[in-house]
Amino acid sequence: MTTRVLTGITPSGTPHLGNYVGAIRPAIAASRAPGIESFFFLADLHSLIKSQEPERTQRSTLEIAASWLACGLDPDSVWFYRQSDIPETTELMWFLTVVAGKGILNRAHAYKAAVDKNREEQLDDDAGVTAGLFMYPVLMAADILIFNADKVPVGRDQIQHIEMARDFAQRFNHIYGKEYFTLPEVIIDEQVATLAGLDGRKMSKSYHNTIPLFVPREELRKLVFSIVTDSRAPGEPKDTEGSALFQMYQAFATPEQTAAFAQAFAAGIGWGDAKQQLFERIDGELSPLRERYNALMAEPEKIEAILRRRGQQLREQFAIPLLKELRHAVGLRDLSSAGDAPKAVAVAAAKAALPLFKQYREKDGRFYFKLLDVEGQLLVQSEGFDSPRDAGQLIAVLKQAEQGDALQSELFRLEAGVEPVLAALRQLREAD
Repeated sequence: MTTRVLTGITPSGTPHLGNYVGAIRPAIAASRAPGIESFFFLADLHSLIKSQEPERTQRSTLEIAASWLACGLDPDSVWFYRQSDIPETTELMWFLTVVAGKGILNRAHAYKAAVDKNREEQLDDDAGVTAGLFMYPVLMAADILIFNADKVPVGRDQIQHIEMARDFAQRFNHIYGKEYFTLPEVIIDEQVATLAGLDGRKMSKSYHNTIPLFVPREELRKLVFSIVTDSRAPGEPKDTEGSALFQMYQAFATPEQTAAFAQAFAAGIGWGDAKQQLFERIDGELSPLRERYNALMAEPEKIEAILRRRGQQLREQFAIPLLKELRHAVGLRDLSSAGDAPKAVAVAAAKAALPLFKQYREKDGRFYFKLLDVEGQLLVQSEGFDSPRDAGQLIAVLKQAEQGDALQSELFRLEAGVEPVLAALRQLREAD
């Protein structure tokens, strides 16, 4: 089976070596694995939340697109597209908005952080908070669900958004009585490389300690030679632990080359020689990529053509057919077929008035489920499972429970009496 993996790329500023080592290079390598269908999109709509500078948005989108292409992303082997070229995404966002609980959105990390900051400064909770920031998780859910991605690689701070996407998808599927959406799973790479910057702290634009990915060769050399080191002289042994220079070398070298560099540190290599070796190692890898990047930036129309072509292909193959189906599902239909409406309304109402099993993942990395009645009250709460499949298998068993003794398990607990739980399970069986 093919696994769909979707990666969003926010076009914000010029990429640096930390972006390359921690995100671009590993993501491109992962896209070449067998059995993977990769989707990479430029999240230009998301970028508008933080920046309303049109020229900057345009320039950043061009630079980020050129960077990924120069680093080896093959637009004919993966889906590489611009978010705003798929207008069906924003229509899907609205379909998800009308089923998304505001209470869930209130708990989104970015929104809560903004509210907490306002409270610290004794301002109104929503001072300076746009609806775009508040609705960000719904747009992100639409990005994922429109192509029914199986897996989404994100940092730990984004896990909550994937859980929200699962919640919105599950609720939509339940209300409209069909599995329209795949429930996406998170990919967390515990081995993501974090590159140190010029001052030894994490390389970040916030710290102004970055090395831009495609600076000219001589500027790259100057930046490498500006990396902060200690005062140990040539001949004195030097520590690799905590050395930004050594860590950066390691990110661009083979294990054998890294071992030799570590020996040179122990033997007392001079900082000037060490920086020269680092410069040559980085430039050796980036030089051909820099050449491709400059060529792409000189012909932006070629990048535009790639994005438009792949965006149109995606629309025709996935987005337009899905939205046609969803429009029919929610009742945005040809009025000439209204004769079937009473029956359809009755079926939809019956499905919407059923108890609901919800599966989700907590911060501990384990998978849980709960059973809610038609009013949203909690009936059953599970313990954690190692995989969503384990949780799903127990749900299937639990659905068949007809006697109270079948509800005795260490894997879940009843939050209501036995009879309400059995009644809810009976409703689900009869609906099936």
